[in-house]
Amino acid sequence: MYQLAVIGAGPGGYEAAIRASQLGLSTALVERDALGGTCLNRGCIPTKALLHAAEVYQAAKEGEAFGVCAKELSLDEAVVFARKDAVVGNLRQGIAQLVKVNRIDLYEGTGCIEAPHRVRVGEAVIEAERILIATGSVPALPPIEGIELAATSDDLLGAKAIPQSLVIVGGGVIGVEFASLLTMLGRSVSVIEALDRLLPPLDREFGQSVSMNLKKAGAQVHTGARVTRICRAEAGLRIEFEAKGKPGACEAEAVLAAVGRRANTAGLFSEGFTVATERGRILVDERFETDVPGVYAIGDVAGGIQLAHAASAQGIACVEGIAGQKSGLRLDLIPSCVYTNPEIASVGLTADEAKAKGLEVKIGKVPMGANGRTQIAGGARGFVKVVVDAQTDVLLGAQMMCGRATDMIGEMNAAIANGLTRAQMLRAVRAHPTFEEAITEALEAVEGRAIHAAPVRH
Repeated sequence: MYQLAVIGAGPGGYEAAIRASQLGLSTALVERDALGGTCLNRGCIPTKALLHAAEVYQAAKEGEAFGVCAKELSLDEAVVFARKDAVVGNLRQGIAQLVKVNRIDLYEGTGCIEAPHRVRVGEAVIEAERILIATGSVPALPPIEGIELAATSDDLLGAKAIPQSLVIVGGGVIGVEFASLLTMLGRSVSVIEALDRLLPPLDREFGQSVSMNLKKAGAQVHTGARVTRICRAEAGLRIEFEAKGKPGACEAEAVLAAVGRRANTAGLFSEGFTVATERGRILVDERFETDVPGVYAIGDVAGGIQLAHAASAQGIACVEGIAGQKSGLRLDLIPSCVYTNPEIASVGLTADEAKAKGLEVKIGKVPMGANGRTQIAGGARGFVKVVVDAQTDVLLGAQMMCGRATDMIGEMNAAIANGLTRAQMLRAVRAHPTFEEAITEALEAVEGRAIHAAPVRH
């Protein structure tokens, strides 16, 4: 009998299995598709590989501004997709090697839980003291007439070509990343979002800035709009919608449904076994245990924030708890990253969230226009903003929209996790010329002392 059986080898599952093995637990890992899960094979990694190619292509097209002639430049999509597949393949191979060297037994097939200590994978039966469910999520399709004509992010990332024109239903993270990708490639893009702004869960300023950048790049953005029908048309597909009480329509080669994802529990439980769920997601307690003792769930399948690094952190914390160790991870501090151009990253509280909690806060914000590295890179509209407690000077949150924001947010996350004050963060000298210099400027801007910003007169 294994001490732990993990179902799902995405970031949450395979990292949990490796940590379990490191802690001396005999571990089985079950995966019905490919190692790495959605993130590696149809999500984070392939998306960012395509976005990187688009950034290189855009930079080359704009090269004349830097004295480089790129008039004959063309995009070889076969090469772009081949490189994307190579990146995915290399990383998948690395995971397979890690599973092997950590002496984890890998079972290929659909894991079906038949009892609290038994998982069936085809003809094989795994007996385990504990079971960890890490099956992730799948794209959700809204109840729209003709929605079966739309593609999901899984479909587009599994294709071998990028549409010449695309209508994106949903202005969340997936939607704006695909919009950013296609606009950088000079393709026709329309985004339709039901709420009043793009990226609705994040700081309002992000949505406003992304919308402006996309429009500047030639995209059509419709917010406060509800899609009513999708049908075939001469150009490919026709999308009909209502925006602020008025009808609208647009046509494109393809439609992307990007309204969110739902828990992936298909085939997970046998007819005689189940755990408590709510709206499809598995309910867990603070230790990630379900209502069935010894059965745990982490990541997208258990709801909450749907991010690969959140699932990884939860999986590691869960396994450490099973092994009798107390995890030091701050699971309430999960950075959000959006790979638009420029990148977006956020962690901790926004000003509105802090005020809703009754906290008195101070804000420090600097636009990136005066940042030397941004000027060098020809960066688009962006900013760095910090939120500090007005009484204690402790950093509460940070929001960034700039080059390398998704890398820089780690410094802010570490600072918040360790309760650092603004003064403590200002002890560090940040290198020049870097995007990171803007962190110092934003921290100084709290007291109106940012060097590269006009003074605030009272």
